[in-house]
Amino acid sequence: MRPPRPAASLHGKGAVPSRVARYGWQRRELVIWGAHGGAGTSTLAAWLDPAWDMSPMGTEPNPPYPAAVAHGRPLLVTCRNTAWSARQATAAVQAVIRQGGHVAVVAVISDGWPEPAAATARFRLLEPQVDAVIRIPFVPGLRLADSPSGVPLPRRVRQALDQIRAVTGRPHPTPENHWEA
Repeated sequence: MRPPRPAASLHGKGAVPSRVARYGWQRRELVIWGAHGGAGTSTLAAWLDPAWDMSPMGTEPNPPYPAAVAHGRPLLVTCRNTAWSARQATAAVQAVIRQGGHVAVVAVISDGWPEPAAATARFRLLEPQVDAVIRIPFVPGLRLADSPSGVPLPRRVRQALDQIRAVTGRPHPTPENHWEA
């Protein structure tokens, strides 16, 4: 596997976003990248703070920067629980691997409907390529909230977040920021 390219080699077309230069390479937060728009990156970043929401993957076939931005930090790829989202997550994981990077977690964010068999099969195929595929249950309260950090989280959601923390080696939250429902 090739090591990630340094930031200097990524300038020009498809350059590393300016926020990389602003935050630097030494931050220890989780890096969360959406396999598509609406994949829940902002919500997951709020729940797993400190975390960096890289926003969604673009339409280009080989995005230029996720592996380089993660650079030793745990990289999470988020997607929904649909067949199309599973295909997008597969493309995102492959893009990171092609760049010499590694995906710690594929976080599958439920849309409230059952996961189709085609999606389940695609997620199973991703399991050997990442440290974990973790499903985040649907949280109805998010539909009414102004901020995900103020929504009480059901036990199953807290357990999924704890699984992500365990896989990525992050500390568990303190009692004052561990939401109850």
